[in-house]
Amino acid sequence: MDVFEKALQMHYDLNGKIEVISRAKIESSEDLSLAYSPGVAEPCRVIAKDYNESFKLTRRSNLVAVITNGTAVLGLGNIGPAAAMPVMEGKCALFKHFAGVDAFPICVDTEDIDQMVESIALISKSFGGINLEDISAPACFEIERRLKEKCDIPIFHDDQHGTAIVTAAALINALKISNKQMGQLKIVINGAGAAGVAIAKLLDTMKFGQIIMCDSHGIICEGDPRLNKEKEEIAKITNLDHQTGTLADALKGADVFIGVSVPGTVTKEMVQSMNEGIIFAMANPIPEIMPEDALEAGALIVGTGRSDYPNQINNVLAFPGIFKGALSVGAKEITEKMKEEAAYAIAKMVPDDQLTAENIIVSALNREVADVVAKAVADCAREQGITRE
Repeated sequence: MDVFEKALQMHYDLNGKIEVISRAKIESSEDLSLAYSPGVAEPCRVIAKDYNESFKLTRRSNLVAVITNGTAVLGLGNIGPAAAMPVMEGKCALFKHFAGVDAFPICVDTEDIDQMVESIALISKSFGGINLEDISAPACFEIERRLKEKCDIPIFHDDQHGTAIVTAAALINALKISNKQMGQLKIVINGAGAAGVAIAKLLDTMKFGQIIMCDSHGIICEGDPRLNKEKEEIAKITNLDHQTGTLADALKGADVFIGVSVPGTVTKEMVQSMNEGIIFAMANPIPEIMPEDALEAGALIVGTGRSDYPNQINNVLAFPGIFKGALSVGAKEITEKMKEEAAYAIAKMVPDDQLTAENIIVSALNREVADVVAKAVADCAREQGITRE
């Protein structure tokens, strides 16, 4: 059987990848009285008097909601909330395995932004954090923005920010073994959806260099009437020279290519036109250019989203530790500075003396990463004064 057949059989066998297990012992009448009625009334009274006690007296302190409406699932597109459930369960399993964080999958049956925001806001008091997942752009940007305004817990869209953080970590290390300098890079990002926009914003904040964004029509330039709200915003901080043209035009002389788009968009000729290019071709399962083709064309370093090639740029390096750290100190939000610190923490997981062109990012299976990221995020939250401690 291939991986799809094996996965299908596993899902039939397991009948779901996660379960709820009681942390309270219920073996006697006294146990029942303490865990439920009448004893449970006392923590209820305490929380009624002081809302913040809900993070100490319930599982909110270690519980994340993984929420989708199924409009942008993996490479499958808009398959709906029910079909998205296996992915959400998988995400919850990763939270528990890598960070010890409890997570619960919630699939909301609406594509209406107002309904989505209202639904999530109304259940937010049950959780310590919200992980938005597989929600299509541009709706995902608006949903996240409005939830941040309405909720007092961290709201994190992993498809955006998790991807951006791990990409930044890989690029930090790639620069260490190249002749390129932070702040002096020409970076081309292909794909102006959730991930691409978030990557551009984070790399700009971290001052990696000049960024040019491309979509299916070519280079994004400020003033182009076809741009939606999010692309108009990103055009203000990218392509400051107002270059126009195709992806091929953008890549001439570029130092870095980051692909979060579709297979086969980059040719060997495009790579050859770059300045000893660092290539992160992250379209899954087939990247924008296959690693062997990019290397043959002269690429200096190549990373993908795949586990069967070196330098896998995988979100699992980011989100478990980010939430573990945020929850551990009762952070009320996840800030840009926390994302930066997470990126540097992930990058440091590969010691400088172990960095090579095929080893710029720590393995996605390394269970030490979450604790390192959690500490960096928690320390940053304390410094910024956004905790409940």
